[in-house]
Amino acid sequence: MKGILLVNLGSPNSTSVKDVRNYLDEFLMDSRVIDLPYVTRCLLVKGIILNTRPKQSAEAYSKVWTNEGSPLIVISEKFTSKIKQQIKVPVELAMRYGNPSMESGISKLAAQGVTEMLLVPLYPQFAMATTETIVVLAEKIIREQFPNIKMTSLPAFYNQQTYIDVLSKSIQETLEKEDYDHLLFSYHGVPERHIKNSDVTENHCQLNGACCHTKSEAHAYCYRHQCYATTEGVAKKLGLKAGFYSTSFQSRLGKDPWLQPYTDLTINDRAQNGIKKLAVATPAFVADCLETIEEIGMEAKHEFEENTGELFTTIPCLNDRDDWVAVVTNWLNEWIDKN
Repeated sequence: MKGILLVNLGSPNSTSVKDVRNYLDEFLMDSRVIDLPYVTRCLLVKGIILNTRPKQSAEAYSKVWTNEGSPLIVISEKFTSKIKQQIKVPVELAMRYGNPSMESGISKLAAQGVTEMLLVPLYPQFAMATTETIVVLAEKIIREQFPNIKMTSLPAFYNQQTYIDVLSKSIQETLEKEDYDHLLFSYHGVPERHIKNSDVTENHCQLNGACCHTKSEAHAYCYRHQCYATTEGVAKKLGLKAGFYSTSFQSRLGKDPWLQPYTDLTINDRAQNGIKKLAVATPAFVADCLETIEEIGMEAKHEFEENTGELFTTIPCLNDRDDWVAVVTNWLNEWIDKN
């Protein structure tokens, strides 16, 4: 029997400092998130970050937490519920970090008789710290606990036209409501070294801009290329004029160079250079979460307004939109119907 496991990033169990610390420990100790030698990573995470960041992060989570719980979890559950209504095989939801765990998700599928599983990382673009770590952990769990399950993984869908169409429609719905001066596509950042580490050719990625627009097999695993391709796909679909839109990267951590331009600096620059009405889309995420609601919708908005900006709008992620559910349902049914 076939079955499907939908996987997103995850969230703390609550906004308590203890739960946030446990979540950050699991997240940041992942070698594909902080790709440093174990001892160095352990000293950084357990010796420094976990002694300072949990309280700050707990306060941030408290700003976005709903009566139902974590926005990311709640939205993902609603999305999964809609998918289940459209799919004739077992479907379960899991998180890479926190609960529901990937182990529990695979276990539930196995209990329903699933022997062939489609793993669906809910990330449009491939990255070491998202798609790759999900696939690697799923392979490990299956190898060690469920060897009778055959796994297939849905590849990054940043360039699937049906995805671009529904993303474009969601953005257009916001743009139609106001005469915005600029549209910013803000993607989650990653260290520059992650781009080079993911280069299967070992020599294509130069992080100079040109390499992302020069055809290469490296693009199948290049997060930077896939982000810019997503932006350009939407711009083409909506007929956006050059100069009206731009791309940036948010959520950098530490002193190592991360993908640039940085979102916070870009937003401040736009405000200081006469942009009064700014709309921000966050296409690295399919569900609203801390990074979209608090980091962009609250912190970035405040900075924009402090720098003389007048209107700042965060465009919602695709979340559980019916047209987005229909797109994913079609992808899943194509896999289900294969012999």
